[in-house]
Amino acid sequence: MMTIVPSVLSTLKQPSFAQRIGGVLVLLLLLGAAPSVHAQTWMVSTTAQIKLGVLDKYGQLGAYSATFIVHSERTGKDYYLVKELAKGQTGVDVLFPTDPSDPQYFKSEAGEAANPTPGRYTWECRVKGAKAVGGHFTFPDVANDVTVINK
Repeated sequence: MMTIVPSVLSTLKQPSFAQRIGGVLVLLLLLGAAPSVHAQTWMVSTTAQIKLGVLDKYGQLGAYSATFIVHSERTGKDYYLVKELAKGQTGVDVLFPTDPSDPQYFKSEAGEAANPTPGRYTWECRVKGAKAVGGHFTFPDVANDVTVINK
């Protein structure tokens, strides 16, 4: 036995001319509102930091305070950072300059945070009021190269 099923397509109403024009206008409106394509650009940042450290090699001091002093030869400013070391902690490494959001950061006597300004610096670390170690370093000029990628 054969069953006849009416075609679904034949029962659908064809859009009128006004509906077709309206659909085309909506499509053009959506295409006009679409964001245009731009070349990709990257945001970059480069920060130079120097790692300074002190170590009681044989652990003879016990608990002590290490005061790091960094002197900028360009600006003449001194920046300080004090680290308290507990018994059993023989040494510490610090980064100069330290991010000011860090509770312990390198700062001047006026509270100004240190910046990685290009130039020559000298540093020392004092333990129990006496100079334990020291040295010098130079911050280079730091620049970023941005590559634009066109699509």
